[in-house]
Amino acid sequence: MEGPRKALPSTEELRIWRDFIETTEALRSELASRLQSESSLSPGDYAVLLALREAEGRRLRPSVLASRIGWQRSRLSHHLRRMERRGLVRRAECAADSRGAEVVLTGEGAEAFRRASLPHLRAVRELFVDPLGPAQLIAAEQLATTLRAGGGNHQAEAL
Repeated sequence: MEGPRKALPSTEELRIWRDFIETTEALRSELASRLQSESSLSPGDYAVLLALREAEGRRLRPSVLASRIGWQRSRLSHHLRRMERRGLVRRAECAADSRGAEVVLTGEGAEAFRRASLPHLRAVRELFVDPLGPAQLIAAEQLATTLRAGGGNHQAEAL
């Protein structure tokens, strides 16, 4: 037996939804534009480089890298080929398993990431952190956590 049907979003709820989506897309677009113009890195490049920079030995298996950045393996594979041609990453035999491969951050990739990080972090501060007060930042964190967890439990928590 199916549970009770929920009503469709109200006009006000849809207005808030659209505003949220349009705002996040505008922020992502502006950050991507600045990142590209200031460092010649795409947001995808930056995500890959960040994950590798944080990884032990600055290397990860492709499946782990894809999971960490939330991409499908096929998308990552195509993107890594482009990054390899630019010298940002390389593929190497897996140290723990010679049958597998790992993606390795190159010196050139580490330098590109380093050069991109300061302007990128300044843009994050300017576009996201500074316009919000401390309470709004906490609310944004709670909102993101709730949405990432799948929502659903917010009514139970309110009771």
